Amino acid sequence: MRTLMQKFILGIALFTTGLAANAAEWVLDPGLSQVIFEYSYGTDPYQGRFSNVQANFDIDPMSPTSCKFDVTINIEDIEVDSPEVLDYLLDYELFDVDTWPTATFTAEKCRLTGVNTFEADGTLTIRDETNPMTFPFELNIDTCDGQVCFNLTSEVELLRLEYGVGQGYWANTAEVPNEVIVKVDVYAMLQ
Repeated sequence: MRTLMQKFILGIALFTTGLAANAAEWVLDPGLSQVIFEYSYGTDPYQGRFSNVQANFDIDPMSPTSCKFDVTINIEDIEVDSPEVLDYLLDYELFDVDTWPTATFTAEKCRLTGVNTFEADGTLTIRDETNPMTFPFELNIDTCDGQVCFNLTSEVELLRLEYGVGQGYWANTAEVPNEVIVKVDVYAMLQ
């Protein structure tokens, strides 16, 4: 109950200060944030982590639908449990990091779908494939080390073959399904 009251008071403070009247820039805190991907090979589930993600968010608390996202993921910094799996992921038949070292997501607008839930309409680029994407997320104002921050969480399903992640042998979905789940739990600090 105390935490809920603190968040409520913090929210009121944000909305009554000059910060709330204009779009504010928020920068991802990599130490508090994580982007996980889950996939399966055969019948076994696996997961990995994108450990090098940079993101800027422009969000006006008084007009959250005018949000702007600019996210870059350095693919070569993937973390997985096996060096062999890492080699496969970085290879030309999957992410091909020598040619396309980053993935990007950009969005120019959001829709409010609930009290603190939104959808961002944007584009996701992986390898040389860019596709429109609706990114659902929950956004909560918080404090991080005594500083105003927000926590953005999401879970989305991507079809890897739509982004060219699966050439040659890896185009076969019998062993590695097309569906990949991406889980986002990031914190961003007000700049």
